[in-house]
Amino acid sequence: MPFVCEFTGKKSSYGKQRTWRGQKIVKGGFGLKPTGITRRKFRPNLQKITAVIDGQATIILASAKAIKQGLVTKPLKRRDGYTRLKKAGKV
Repeated sequence: MPFVCEFTGKKSSYGKQRTWRGQKIVKGGFGLKPTGITRRKFRPNLQKITAVIDGQATIILASAKAIKQGLVTKPLKRRDGYTRLKKAGKV
């Protein structure tokens, strides 16, 4: 399963982490110099949740932003009367 949000399409991106050394020129130094540049990953805040897709409950990866915005529809819980509605033929 790739690390991608099903709703927003967010995925991992790459960048660099820089470590700086030295004293600022304003403070009497020779300026800041980058001493260590390493590659790193920026990963989205993905959550594994159960969502209703095409009337079927499936486990997917969704970003926290998509969950907050209400793009994800979660299935009803048993305690919320899901079985009673299903027996009555309303769901």
